[in-house]
Amino acid sequence: VYSQLMAPSIQLPATYFTGQPLSQVPPPSSSLSPSNRVSRVVHLRNIPSDMVEMEIVQLCSPHGPITNMLLLKGKNQAFVEFEEEVAATSIVRSLETIPIQIRGKTIFAQYSTHSELKTEKKGDSNGNNENSSGNLSSTTSTLDISSSTQQSPNCVLRVIIENMLYPVTLDILYNVFARYGKVLRIITFNKNNTFQALVQLSEATSAQTAKAALENQCIYNGCCTLRIDYSKLSTLNIKYNNDKSRDYTNPNLPAGELTLEQQLSLGYIATAAATVPGSMPSLLAASSPFLPYHLAAANPMAAFFTHPSAALTASQQDLSLLAGDALTQSLNPYMPSLASLTGLPTSISPMRLQLAQSTPVILVSNLDEQKVNPDDLFTLFGVYGDVLRVKILFNKKDNALIQYSETQQAQLACQHLDKVKWFDRIMRVTPSKHTTVQMPKEGQPDAGLTKDYSHSTLHRFKKPGSKNYLNIYAPSSTLHLSNIPPNVTAQSLQDAFKDAGYDVKAFKFFPKDHKMALMQLGDGEEAIDALIKMHNYKLAENAHLRVSFSKSAI
Repeated sequence: VYSQLMAPSIQLPATYFTGQPLSQVPPPSSSLSPSNRVSRVVHLRNIPSDMVEMEIVQLCSPHGPITNMLLLKGKNQAFVEFEEEVAATSIVRSLETIPIQIRGKTIFAQYSTHSELKTEKKGDSNGNNENSSGNLSSTTSTLDISSSTQQSPNCVLRVIIENMLYPVTLDILYNVFARYGKVLRIITFNKNNTFQALVQLSEATSAQTAKAALENQCIYNGCCTLRIDYSKLSTLNIKYNNDKSRDYTNPNLPAGELTLEQQLSLGYIATAAATVPGSMPSLLAASSPFLPYHLAAANPMAAFFTHPSAALTASQQDLSLLAGDALTQSLNPYMPSLASLTGLPTSISPMRLQLAQSTPVILVSNLDEQKVNPDDLFTLFGVYGDVLRVKILFNKKDNALIQYSETQQAQLACQHLDKVKWFDRIMRVTPSKHTTVQMPKEGQPDAGLTKDYSHSTLHRFKKPGSKNYLNIYAPSSTLHLSNIPPNVTAQSLQDAFKDAGYDVKAFKFFPKDHKMALMQLGDGEEAIDALIKMHNYKLAENAHLRVSFSKSAI
């Protein structure tokens, strides 16, 4: 059963909804039957046939906590059960006063004749029916955000915060995830008494980087642990910019009426924020002392619940994720300047979590200078993004600088290739202090150690939203082969790798698509070498082999 989405710390009195006394709310239109009494269950009609449960949630949740839902796609209808009748009244009258269209269809809402929704397991009934107790039952399972996730990388992340001893605001989440890519939208809610959020980034690769870096990390030391999955949603639809949701691509959205519930809730959060120990190292160390100001940025009412001195309880060295006032301003236009509020220096050294710098250039060290060349580095590091330039340092040839087309690609390379063994050496991959790789000046000795690949035809991610972003994995002994012509046999592919000196342990075509196959070699180090040599191997006149690392073994 779907539990409440937006559980407040203090319930809103039944005399209010959406911030207005019921006496000030327009009366329902005459189209609503007088016999149709107020119910916690709302019947939605004329919804698009392709509408999904999460869209229903996004439409209804601003009006109050939802406890259950039933979507009847075949009938273009849905039933939504709210925790309180006042929430049902809110959405019914809201849609009457200001009709909403979704994909060309005007949504109609009315009170259901059912007093509650009862969901039965499959096999308990023969279909959608009204049971003897007068409650609506269904074989359709109700919405559960916990299960609305997937394994494949996606730009929308579902974030669960466990052991939440201290408040986590929308601005805190923004600044955590903005280090890994452009944050577009955030929705926060409560489910099963657990604080959760949906965070949409601009690219799936950014979400993948964020998930890898932040999974199981604590926002505050020892508490507020992040559990992150990929959501099945492709985008988030935001109606209001407030303390529960925000669309960073559309700052002009209304905040909605500030309800008594929100005012009291903000007061609770701000008071709790002032109690966070200032000396606590954290993912978000700067966010704990400055939390009231984050709230003020989201809603002016928050400023009434704390005094500026409460923000100065943290020691200077605790600031980590928000290190650098200019960076904070560039990341989140909703936040005020931290330096202007506190007088603290704008440059603070980071603490426990070393966050990736905003640079598309990485430094690769501990290479075998006798065996590595720019082309090999281009091919290997090109698995994780489009490499524009490679420079092996002239005076330190076991080091190289690699420039990607995007910062997120550089972060993926650090994530997947750092501490990987190559040519019997443990390679180190870290963000560089440089933002570009310079080509040698005319007449400057270089010995071919610097190359420009800006116009290479071998870039894997030239197309925006390329599916290659969904198949990025760390080096392993199993290779994924693709672009295989129909006339190429398993034996000929294995022979090609064996002739190149590789020990093929196993091979298999994909069952339904012989354009792709898996090949298992002796170990990950051999697979790296094979990928470098066999990627773009000519199989036919107009067909070249594509090689990447696989997440699966044979």
